[in-house]
Amino acid sequence: MARRTKEDADATRNNLLDAAELVFYEKGVARASLNDIAQAAGATRGAIYWHFKDKLDLFNAMMDRVTLPLDQATEGDDASGVPPLDRLRQLIDFVQRSIAHDDRTRRVFEIALYRVEYVNELAGVRDRHIEGCAGFQTQIERNLRLAAEELQVTMAMDATTAAIGLRAIFEGLMQSWLLSHASFDLVAVSQASVDTYLKGLGFHPK
Repeated sequence: MARRTKEDADATRNNLLDAAELVFYEKGVARASLNDIAQAAGATRGAIYWHFKDKLDLFNAMMDRVTLPLDQATEGDDASGVPPLDRLRQLIDFVQRSIAHDDRTRRVFEIALYRVEYVNELAGVRDRHIEGCAGFQTQIERNLRLAAEELQVTMAMDATTAAIGLRAIFEGLMQSWLLSHASFDLVAVSQASVDTYLKGLGFHPK
C-alpha cells in the first residue's frame, strides 16, 4: 500500500509538472496562476501546495526535470579517456542536440529564456539562470585549459576570456534558433561555429 501511495504521489507530481510546462509556455510564467495549472492538471491548488512551496518552487522543479539529466550527462570526467578538446565539443553538441530534437527540452529552454520575468516572486529565477550559466562557463574554461596543456597550445586569449566568448556563441545560437522557430540547423551551425572559434584560439579540431 505504501509503495502504491508513493507511486500515486509521483504520478500526481509529474502531472502537475506537465501542466505547468504547458501553461507557462502558453501564458508566460508571470501571467500563469496556480489555479490555471491546477485546472490544466485536473487537480486542486491544494495538490500543488502538497508538492511545491510556491510558483518559484514549481518552476524550478520543471527546470530540474530537464536540466539535471543534461548536467549529469555533460559533467567532465578526466578519467573518461576522451581528450578535453573533444569533451568540450561533445558537451556543447549534446546540449544543442537535446534542444533541437527533444520537444520538452526545447519548450523548457524557451520558457526560461523568453517567457519569464525576473520580478517579484520570480526574482529567484534570475539567480538560477546566472548560476547555471556560470557552471557551464566553468566547464568550458576547465576543458580549454586542459586541452591547451595537453596539446601544448598557446591560446590567442586567456582561458577565462575564451570561455566567455565560446559560451556567448553557444547561447546566441540557441536563443536565435528558438526565437526564429528553428529557421536553421542548430546542430550543424553550432558545430561549424564552435570549430571555427577553436581554430581561432589555436586548436585544430578534427
